Amino acid sequence: MKIRKAIESDVPQLLPLMRQLAEFEKYADAFAITEDILCEQGFRRSPPDFYCLVAEESGILTGLLVYYFVAFTYRAKPNIVVKELYVADGHRNEGVGKLLMKAVAQEAERAGCGMIKWWVAKWNERGIEFYERLGAKIDPDWHEFQMSEEAFRRWPSPSRHPRATNYRAPANSRFSAGPVFVAGSSSNFA
Repeated sequence: MKIRKAIESDVPQLLPLMRQLAEFEKYADAFAITEDILCEQGFRRSPPDFYCLVAEESGILTGLLVYYFVAFTYRAKPNIVVKELYVADGHRNEGVGKLLMKAVAQEAERAGCGMIKWWVAKWNERGIEFYERLGAKIDPDWHEFQMSEEAFRRWPSPSRHPRATNYRAPANSRFSAGPVFVAGSSSNFA
């Protein structure tokens, strides 16, 4: 078993593993990833939108771990966020997941990270037990919040907000599609 960083030529094997994970985690109906998206966002951008480690045995990918960095944290150290960890049927209970997590821990150490974070479905008891065996802890102090695209698109435009000011992302940011409004100060965002 070899653990290594994914390369663009892995994409035809990565996509089926990602689909299998989507089926396992019950979001296959919303799964929108394509080979083109993987190639563009993971291997052609600099820096990439995500990084990927793979487990390979005899030329076949048997597992993957997708992660990204959060550069700005209160610790003044980056965090790694593990977005996906998946081991294919027939290769579970062989230590593949542990090897992938060890490899991402080594990436975190090399990058000077202060933490590795991830989420696991509450119903995934085997996953929870696996992570706890690795020494991870469930954070009891924080709740994850999500806002769907539909929800944030319902917000009023900046021109309709009385205290709105335009904010523009730096020109070199790929997120600089246009102005963003900021209302009030951090003390009155309620």
